Amino acid sequence: MYVVLFALILISSCSSVGPKYQTPSTPLPQTFSYKETGDWSLAKPGDQLPHGKYWEIFGDPELNALENQIDVSNQNIAVAFAQFLQARALVKEAQAQYFPTVSAAPGVSVQNGQSSAIYAGAQPSARNSYALYSLPIDASWVPDLWGKIQNTVKQNIANAQVSAADLENERLIEHADLAIDYYQLRAQDSLQGLYDSTVNEYQKALNLTQALHETGIDSDESVAQAETQLEQALAQATNLKIARAQYEHAIALLLGKPATAFSIPVKPLSISPPVIPLGVPSSLLERRPDIAASERSVAAANASIGIAMSAYYPQLTLSGSAGIVGTSLQQLFSAPAFIWSVGATLSETLFDGGLRSATVDQYKAYYQQTVAQYRQTVLTAFQQVEDNLAGLRFLEKELKQQTMSVASAQRYLRIATDRYRLGLDPYLTVITAQNSVLVSEQAEITLKMQQLTTSMQLIEALGGGWDRSKLQDLETINKEIPALQ
Repeated sequence: MYVVLFALILISSCSSVGPKYQTPSTPLPQTFSYKETGDWSLAKPGDQLPHGKYWEIFGDPELNALENQIDVSNQNIAVAFAQFLQARALVKEAQAQYFPTVSAAPGVSVQNGQSSAIYAGAQPSARNSYALYSLPIDASWVPDLWGKIQNTVKQNIANAQVSAADLENERLIEHADLAIDYYQLRAQDSLQGLYDSTVNEYQKALNLTQALHETGIDSDESVAQAETQLEQALAQATNLKIARAQYEHAIALLLGKPATAFSIPVKPLSISPPVIPLGVPSSLLERRPDIAASERSVAAANASIGIAMSAYYPQLTLSGSAGIVGTSLQQLFSAPAFIWSVGATLSETLFDGGLRSATVDQYKAYYQQTVAQYRQTVLTAFQQVEDNLAGLRFLEKELKQQTMSVASAQRYLRIATDRYRLGLDPYLTVITAQNSVLVSEQAEITLKMQQLTTSMQLIEALGGGWDRSKLQDLETINKEIPALQ
């Protein structure tokens, strides 16, 4: 009784050791550089990306149908989810250390020779052998005097939050990759349509050249030039099918489907990039799951310092045992068969050659490493947002210029064709004009695709529709489990 009372007094006077955690400071700009250019504007109340299904901002039903399959069948997300479940289980393992361990080992054995009194009041047996029945119950408890268990729980909770944020980040990446692959595939469809129409125009030009050659107006050299140009266009049109097939297969992989059993109908690129609302730069710290994961890693590293420092202090172990023992089953239920014991052990390491000091130094250095990684993650996030904002700004300007270039190239082709018909210019002039039109229209399609993919990359850089409030505590994480399955 005195031992237990002493232990309770000692526990109440002790506290957790180790540094108190504070979120590392990070340099935050006041505004995004390109937030007020073009159609960009600051986010207003209610003016946010769709929560969860942020890809719906593109307004593409086909893309939405594909995106809705990602969470169900993507295997990378399944891996991240399983890792999260492991991290959550480790929290429960750490919390179990708060409680005593109780074990029972019932047994029976046969003894040779004359027995002695097993308990008070027992009579010696003269038999050469006898049975000994026992039902012992042992209990031991290591109270958390210096916060080692508390810091272990904190560390594992932070790691579980890291894993939850990693899961959300994986979902963000997979959804963004699907949208990017989808629009690159649609760009290939547009390029295929361009080459199909180009082949048709080149065939008409070849027919014209052959007709003029037959009438003696043009030479066989022009016919050969037209044939060469047509065959080159046919080869390039065929080559486009390789890239389309690869994008289609990449989408199948993201959806967790065999490439051989998956196909997407051909459809040219037809939508425009969406207007994406921006918040203040500091909102990135709340909306980027990778930033949240990095910050939680710092918290876990801070807790590990407390775990290491607790090794400097003595460890108290309280133990007790009770049980019943007798030479027959009937004796097990008699009062004299009951035995018990209690005890306490206080252990302290007197000399370890500097092991504990080196361990603390190791975890302090690791903490500094995670702080630097956190700040680097934040800086990288701002860079990615600014890169994509700048990209969209200049792509919009470049696309307008390219559209004018297409119009000029088409006008050049009309003039060159008319002059060729009249015999004023050789067919080589027409070929030059045709190539100019093809290159200009290819560039226009590519820029439209880049606008869409850069828009998705900006949404990804902004953290999609995720919010850090989901990682407030372990209870919140547990509540999120059904939604993640």
